[in-house]
Amino acid sequence: MARTGYSLKMDGEKLARAKANELPCSPKHSIEICRFIKGKNTKKAIAYLEDVIALKKAIPFKRFNMDVAHKRGLEGWDAGRYPVKASEYFVKLLQSVEKNAEYSGLDTEKLEIVVASANRGRRQRGIFPRAMGRATPKYAESVNVEIVVREAD
Repeated sequence: MARTGYSLKMDGEKLARAKANELPCSPKHSIEICRFIKGKNTKKAIAYLEDVIALKKAIPFKRFNMDVAHKRGLEGWDAGRYPVKASEYFVKLLQSVEKNAEYSGLDTEKLEIVVASANRGRRQRGIFPRAMGRATPKYAESVNVEIVVREAD
């Protein structure tokens, strides 16, 4: 497992951060979730992602929206999906960053997401056996996610 540092060097007393390396979920879904939760309160982001897991609310897909159907309930955008697997990992990561902030002495009710970044991780190569002794390559994608929060005034 690759150990990488944070992409953005931010210092301060009112900051907390969390990072997850090589999560086995879709990079495209992770990038869209990061774009959506950036600037939001952590409690509201966790509540919204739990609604996504329950298939009640959708994440708007603004970049990777080729052939993505419209979903009801989205404001300001039509195309969206329910990335359940990636949302579960994001809920765990947001809870982790809240615990880190609580350990640092920050108020967990006022935490605002400053940085939410998702990058493609390693691809694990495998093969898919086919007929007559042939094989097709297949890849398992992974994602590196980092979240930095700040206590809002």
